[in-house]
Amino acid sequence: MGELVLAGAGHAHMLLMEAIPDIIADGHRVTVIGPDDCHYYSGMGPGMLGGSYYPDEISFPVKSMVESRGGDFVLGKVVRIDPHKRLVILEAGQEIPYDVLSCNLGSFVPSGLMGEDCTDVYTVKPIQNLFQARIRIQEISSERPVRIGICGGGPAALEVAGNAWAAAKEQSCLGAKVQIFTGSTFLRKFPDSVRNLALKNLTKRGIEIVQGSYVERVATGGITLQNKQHYEQDIIFMALGVKPSKVFAASDMLIGKDGGLMVNSYLQSISHPEIFGGGDCIWFEPKPLDKVGVYAVRQNPVLVHNVRAQLEGNSLNEFNPGGSYLLIFNTGGGKGILQKYGLSFGGAPAFWIKDYIDNKFIERFNKNVSAPSIPDIL
Repeated sequence: MGELVLAGAGHAHMLLMEAIPDIIADGHRVTVIGPDDCHYYSGMGPGMLGGSYYPDEISFPVKSMVESRGGDFVLGKVVRIDPHKRLVILEAGQEIPYDVLSCNLGSFVPSGLMGEDCTDVYTVKPIQNLFQARIRIQEISSERPVRIGICGGGPAALEVAGNAWAAAKEQSCLGAKVQIFTGSTFLRKFPDSVRNLALKNLTKRGIEIVQGSYVERVATGGITLQNKQHYEQDIIFMALGVKPSKVFAASDMLIGKDGGLMVNSYLQSISHPEIFGGGDCIWFEPKPLDKVGVYAVRQNPVLVHNVRAQLEGNSLNEFNPGGSYLLIFNTGGGKGILQKYGLSFGGAPAFWIKDYIDNKFIERFNKNVSAPSIPDIL
């Protein structure tokens, strides 16, 4: 009998968790470690902030998914891996042994700019933060216009700005004053067509972009830029990009430039072949990948095959990241921006397409459908 451990119960492990009965039938034991009984789908997080979804509509009941299939679920936070003793060490001190390990430990938003004991400051991960922020926005906007600042200049900043605006507008006609703080060009990595659609959307809502100086410090009630200008805020979001889990930097294994687990074309640790990984927590050595959920989804079937093959001593399959992927931003209020193959458009149709794809993904796993059904459009 082999001991398979899944560290993390996120997007890249969905098909592995579904395959637990087959892995057990092969004579192995499966243990899944997760920080919560549920896993929130990050692609629908901004929609939860804006009021398009409730928390239970964008989450997977991973504990029950695992246990109903015969696996063991351990509630805990992974802090380190000992690849020599083949142990996963949890924050509470528990040690979980493995023969084969797959890691889907996600990413985090750096908080180095935040002062200690900040209140009403929310990082965009974990996703649950966005629902807490929604509640607070609506509390304040019921009494007066709420001032909302977003630190960042990428897709997360765009989606949070639009949905925070929608949350305030939904609660009260007093609405919100929303500002995005980006030191460089807003959405600088995206085509002009996408950027122009985003700017049009933001301008129509009165959302301001503050450029020219990076954020130096965030504290309760305000944002200070490197040029020493200060902006008072009621709610602040940290959307400055994400970094891979710190677990691998704390463990004796090869990591990439960003601190992620360095894996080869088989999604296999270069230094420890019995360890695999997917999603935001890896550094894909053949070609660095964007931190977008589509790659975690595409990695699912390869992880299933390779983890099972490693347990059985069979050959592995290579992961092909694929070409262009569909990109849709949820800009709040039932609107979105879509881009693929040079085609870009905004408005309600873009949101409808995203909503359809996201709900299909949620439904596919919550209903325990047995056959893989990853949308081809991705």
